Amino acid sequence: GGPGSYTVGTMSERFDCHYCRDPLQGKKYVQKEGRHCCVKCFEKFCANTCMECKKPIGADSKELHFKNRYWHDSCFHCFKCYTSLVNEPFMLRENNKVWCSNCTAAEDAPRCKGCFKPIIAGDQNVEYKKMVWHKDCFTCSQCKQVIGSGSFFPKGDEFYCVSCHEHKFAKTCAKCKNPITSGGLTYQEQPWHSECFICSNCKKQLGGKRFTAVEDQFYCVECYKECVAKKCAGCKNPITAGFGRGTSVVNYEDESWHDYCFKCTKCARGLANKRFVCHNGKIYCAECPKRL
Repeated sequence: GGPGSYTVGTMSERFDCHYCRDPLQGKKYVQKEGRHCCVKCFEKFCANTCMECKKPIGADSKELHFKNRYWHDSCFHCFKCYTSLVNEPFMLRENNKVWCSNCTAAEDAPRCKGCFKPIIAGDQNVEYKKMVWHKDCFTCSQCKQVIGSGSFFPKGDEFYCVSCHEHKFAKTCAKCKNPITSGGLTYQEQPWHSECFICSNCKKQLGGKRFTAVEDQFYCVECYKECVAKKCAGCKNPITAGFGRGTSVVNYEDESWHDYCFKCTKCARGLANKRFVCHNGKIYCAECPKRL
């Protein structure tokens, strides 16, 4: 059926209702598919069922139809906001529900991960890994300030502004205890700012350079030789173990020698790890003093 598929009028001729056989003369009747019936039988046997209220659409009601679906005109309203859609644009959605264009746009719009409300055309938004926020809903998980389109650091399901990320997650310099936001270096599993890892004497940065550590102090090669290293009693040069040759040191009383400088004054025989004799402040092998 549908609009135009039946006519309603008052019977002036002698006809009986097709269904109940009551006489129709002088009564309101409906003619459908060549059959005449009373209003009551029309609703019972012929009327379309309203998609919204599920009741028959009687002969006295205004009927709307779309794709073989029927509604009372009073039932044809938006499923979401209840605005009447008679003579208005609409969308037929799941479960045969009709929606106005505004509610359809809002329903189909992506949802903000912050407030869960739709992000409609024209809203400023932030997108990250298939997630979307209203710009004002994209906030720091720590301080709750709006990040918006600013820089941020993701950590699992949370997001941090630059300042909060520095204080919460950045490594702390072993010397100045402030966060290391970029760069830096590691020494003995501790992080340092490059500008904090310096020679204790000349203050030059030691990152990427050869240095030596003496207790809690660091020295470049030049300053270590000049200021820290002991002088060899033999060659009078600094004993810089760790900078190359001279990995072994011989100490005797208050003096030190490179192991290769610790030799007999007379025969020049190397005495490191060997028996020696000290005579008049000089070192001799065990045999040479007998020949003096």
